[in-house]
Amino acid sequence: MPNLKYAGKPLDQAKKVAIMIHGRGATAESILSLSDHLNLDEFALIAPQAPGNTWYPYSFMAPDQNNQPSFSESLNTVDEILRDLTKMGFTSEKIYFIGFSQGACLSLEYASQHAQKFGAVIAFTGGLIGEKFNPSKYRGDFQNTPVFIGSSHKDMHVPLSRIEESAVQIQKMGAHMKTMIFQDTQHTIRQEEVDWVNEHILR
Repeated sequence: MPNLKYAGKPLDQAKKVAIMIHGRGATAESILSLSDHLNLDEFALIAPQAPGNTWYPYSFMAPDQNNQPSFSESLNTVDEILRDLTKMGFTSEKIYFIGFSQGACLSLEYASQHAQKFGAVIAFTGGLIGEKFNPSKYRGDFQNTPVFIGSSHKDMHVPLSRIEESAVQIQKMGAHMKTMIFQDTQHTIRQEEVDWVNEHILR
């Protein structure tokens, strides 16, 4: 079973759930603290904790086999959470993904491999995963799910080219896609991103 931390409304009282996925070297508690800045008062919050604080050992654009078996296990962790939420009666459109960095990549990858009408996918610095961009991995229809990616134009971990490829792919799959690219080199979550997400997705 995944190691999960909970916050926000109790699951039996919430109408919506946010699955919050932390970055490399971080913790479930650290990504849950983002709820202090996002409009998540009505949500149950679930944050899985990665073994050893990392979802996969190498870059998200490393040769695919280098990140196995951790990468597949991490996707399975997210899938288990989804299956459990479905059993509790949450439909996909009541389920939101929120991730930063490695957690943003994992959120985008899982959602795009299982595209359906989700509440939203909010990716603070992330792109689809793989050494080479491989559209054949992705299936389903987002049915106008809001998908957000915010990042620096020169992030040290996530190249702009991969963000752009990811956005095109996700939009082709029926998402309502929004990217915000900033003219800095910081690997962080900016206030402008938080403000946009609060106003347009979590309003």
